Amino acid sequence: MSVPLSDVAYQQCISPDCGEQYGVADVRINCGQCGGLLDVRYDWGRARPPEKLGDFQKLWSERHEPARFSGVWRFHDLLPFAPLEQVVTVGEGQTILQQADAVASYVGVRSGGLFLQYEGMNPSGSFKDNGMTAAFTHARMIGAKRAACASTGNTSASLAMYCAVTRHMKAVIFIGSGKISYGKLSQALDYGALTVQIAGDFDDAMVRVREVARDLGIYLVNSVNPFRLEGQKTIMLRVLEALRWEVPDWIVVPGGNLGNSSAFGKAFAELLELGLIDRAPRLAVINATGANTLYELYENRSLRWNGGRIDQQVSDAYLAELDAAQRKASTLASAIEINRPVNLTKCLRALDTCDGVVREVTDQEIIDAKAQVGAGGIGCEPASGASVAGARKLVQEGVIDPDARVVCILTGHQLKDPDATVAYHTTDQDRFDRVLGTRGVKRASFANRAVAVPNDLPEIIKAIQLYS
Repeated sequence: MSVPLSDVAYQQCISPDCGEQYGVADVRINCGQCGGLLDVRYDWGRARPPEKLGDFQKLWSERHEPARFSGVWRFHDLLPFAPLEQVVTVGEGQTILQQADAVASYVGVRSGGLFLQYEGMNPSGSFKDNGMTAAFTHARMIGAKRAACASTGNTSASLAMYCAVTRHMKAVIFIGSGKISYGKLSQALDYGALTVQIAGDFDDAMVRVREVARDLGIYLVNSVNPFRLEGQKTIMLRVLEALRWEVPDWIVVPGGNLGNSSAFGKAFAELLELGLIDRAPRLAVINATGANTLYELYENRSLRWNGGRIDQQVSDAYLAELDAAQRKASTLASAIEINRPVNLTKCLRALDTCDGVVREVTDQEIIDAKAQVGAGGIGCEPASGASVAGARKLVQEGVIDPDARVVCILTGHQLKDPDATVAYHTTDQDRFDRVLGTRGVKRASFANRAVAVPNDLPEIIKAIQLYS
């Protein structure tokens, strides 16, 4: 059964030459007039947002209410597309911003200057829950019975979890062949989702799931869904909350389908519009070298937002080159192993809003940075290592000042891809070569290998004294 819709929200095409508007009840993934992406927009005069961000702190006293306990819906006043009493939540968004001085030394910024926003603490183990609670809420509002996604793993785990916990919908998940870690696939299977594995990669799966959603009337929850990004905005609100509402100098985030970077840009644009902050942080989006579409287009071919009048021929020509060369995305950071990011145009807008930069990092740089994060006590999936590796590169280039306050986004939990972690730290060369060597990783720069000793007490004591 559908439930009441907000009367302060609507959907709007992001193209300035179009701007077509649609109601919240419309289920669409792009504009019916020009094919552009859609935003969820608000009549702020009627929505009545807070006068200052500090007003959200009073809601901590209402944490006995499920919507206030949620780290997404606690900020409902800044994403009021659904009545508060109708939101679907499983306690997502209870994440931390951790000062990480050991990692700061590796990155090259001052002690006290680097923070890790750890989204691996979400119920399904990744940042996706922030967006899924919003998309799932909208799906329930319009009476959807099935929801679908294409996934490299985290989206499928999140969708399957919400379907299983709430019993509101059935999950249909598309994955590519050999393009998903078992840590993530195990979640989708365990939670009872219908999992469809096609011959191809994520980009192929994305094409098919859009076609299936269209033909069968299934609700699509990938980040092309504008309601997904509303939930992901709150990651930045929690960062500001943890910093006592002071804006950091830099936000550094891995770039895959570009949903997070797009959502972050929208968050800061709205906060500036409402006068709740006086400046936006700078944004750095980090691609893996083996999946570097954004880097190629932005840094090498100068593709820009340009007030919404993007030169589509630039991106079309590059994607045609990929097709002609039959080049598929390839990186050990499976969560960002994407060549055709669906939120490219929104990300370009975010880079414009936040005076952004784009960099690419190798799998060697990613896995070494991941190891440094782990050594600091917070394990993360490989894709998360891209943000730390990217921050390090930007410091070395002189783009990020060593005295800056930098926030790196850790997108998922260490156990999302344990094979990569074990292979990095193992003494088993065959395992290392099989898991990491095929991705161009040549060495484990910061390996913490197990020490093999005989089952003999003096030898064990000797080893402990030698290595500790």
